[in-house]
Amino acid sequence: MDPSQLPLRDLHLPEAIGWWPLAPGWWAIIVLAAIGLGWLLLKAWQQRQFSAPRRYATRELRQVEADYLQHRNAVVLGQQVSELLRRAMLAYAPRHEVAGLTGESWLQWLDRDLPVPYFHTDGGKSLLQLPYRDPQGDFSDVDVNAMLAAVRMRLSTPVGGQR
Repeated sequence: MDPSQLPLRDLHLPEAIGWWPLAPGWWAIIVLAAIGLGWLLLKAWQQRQFSAPRRYATRELRQVEADYLQHRNAVVLGQQVSELLRRAMLAYAPRHEVAGLTGESWLQWLDRDLPVPYFHTDGGKSLLQLPYRDPQGDFSDVDVNAMLAAVRMRLSTPVGGQR
């Protein structure tokens, strides 16, 4: 038989397997990744909402410091910082625990969870008596920078181990 007369054709390979439609395993991975991403976004949003009062208080503290640098009135600074600190701590701690604290018990509560007791130093203790002093008096005994550093440390450190 003549080979040119045979009804032979070239070999045809099957088409390559396409990537679509995806296999069920890939759909499971996509769903799990979407759930994980959604959970991470939810946690990030919750953390941002939780830290909003701290960010606001830090911004307010910068404004109070700028005002103090203009007018140099330590009594007004003491009043503003004391009020700001009280409002900020009320955002993180139960009202019944914080609202009634005064004097040394307030300073002791503020020192809670801090690495060093900043409010039992001269700068921190000035927070108790500074708002009630005579605005025309002598303030050479008040360390304003230490007081502001203590307030900054309290605002930057989470209360009760919360993040």
